[in-house]
Amino acid sequence: MKSLEDDKAENIVLLDVTGRADYADRLIIATGMVERQLQAMATHLDEALGKAGLQLRRDSIQASPDWVLIDAGDLVIHLFRPEARELYRIERMWGPESPGASDAAPG
Repeated sequence: MKSLEDDKAENIVLLDVTGRADYADRLIIATGMVERQLQAMATHLDEALGKAGLQLRRDSIQASPDWVLIDAGDLVIHLFRPEARELYRIERMWGPESPGASDAAPG
C-alpha cells in the first residue's frame, strides 16, 4: 500500500476475499492515470515485495497498456487506468456489497 501511495496511485482499495476466491485471500486495486505510471507502480511493487521477502515468479506480472496484474500468491494486485477500472468493475465483483460477500464472512 505504501509503495502505491508513494507512486501517487489513486483510489487504492484492499479487499478481503478469503473464502470467496480460491486464488487469493486479498486483492489490492489501484488506479494510475497513464501507462507509464502503471509500469512504474508495478516495478516499485515488485521491488517492495522482494524487500519484504516475497520473490515473484518471472511471469507473475501480466501487463497491457490499461491494466497490470501482479500475482503475489495470496495477494493479487490490479493496477488500472481509469477507463479499464470502470469497465472491469472488480470492486463490484469482489467488494463487500458483491453477491456471496456476506456468506463468506467469518463467524
